Amino acid sequence: MQLCLGTVQFGLDYGIIGQKKPPLEYSVKCLDYATQNGISAIDTATAYGTAEEVTGAFLAKKTIPRDKLFISTKFLPNILDDCSPEDFERVIRKNLQRSLRTLHLDYVDAYLLHSARYAFRPDILAALAIMQKEGLARKVGVSVYEPEEAMACFASQYVDFIQAPYSIFDHRMKKSGVLAAAEKSGCELHTRSAFIQGLILLNEDQVPPYLEKAKPVVRKIGRICKETGVSRIALAMGYVKRETAISHLVFGVDSLEQLKEDIQLFQQDLRPSLLTEMDQAFEGIEAGIVMPSLWKK
Repeated sequence: MQLCLGTVQFGLDYGIIGQKKPPLEYSVKCLDYATQNGISAIDTATAYGTAEEVTGAFLAKKTIPRDKLFISTKFLPNILDDCSPEDFERVIRKNLQRSLRTLHLDYVDAYLLHSARYAFRPDILAALAIMQKEGLARKVGVSVYEPEEAMACFASQYVDFIQAPYSIFDHRMKKSGVLAAAEKSGCELHTRSAFIQGLILLNEDQVPPYLEKAKPVVRKIGRICKETGVSRIALAMGYVKRETAISHLVFGVDSLEQLKEDIQLFQQDLRPSLLTEMDQAFEGIEAGIVMPSLWKK
């Protein structure tokens, strides 16, 4: 498994406690550091504010050969809802070409639909696959939220890449068989939300009122880390890292110092028995806690 640096924090004020996006030059510095220190994959999206512009500013410097990078981006959510099927291909191509201009690229390594419900639309997936045939994207797929969406992608002839949530708090993709199905299907799988927008890293008294129900699990992980001497970041990354079905762990950072720490901690190998304990300690946590899209602020 490898790391993939997500860029949402570089384009939006993002995170559970409202972190502010850094200046452009600082974000580019983070991307420079990441790619000079073993990270070759970068994930962005049109919906992430100015994240594509930030990524494009980095790529324009050409500090790393293009063929050494894996760049993924995502189509704007929901904009096919009001399109007629005969316009799907045109609208997808227009948006992808706009992203390519912003990124200073001729192609992306993966282009994803950002509306997970489109996983159930063969007509939309077929239009997306044309971008692959035309050489504008090496892989195409969907950024999913639910196991059923992932399984629909595996069943499609048009999809060879998905991004899905998976974390020490969110076991749904494994319990439902998505990880095993990904390996069998040959579909490349990247997972996100290892830190759940920073929730895993908070102390109990830092949890905002709208997530009061998350306090017991935050308290528990704090206690486990104290007892074992393993940091929350190392535990969160190590939990995902053991899964052979996952190609890349997508993570975001708020600072260069955090990036350096994450890269270092990702190299740690945790004892298997500790990870098995985590399976049991955080089994069955409700979706309202592990899915930020369901948080009612």
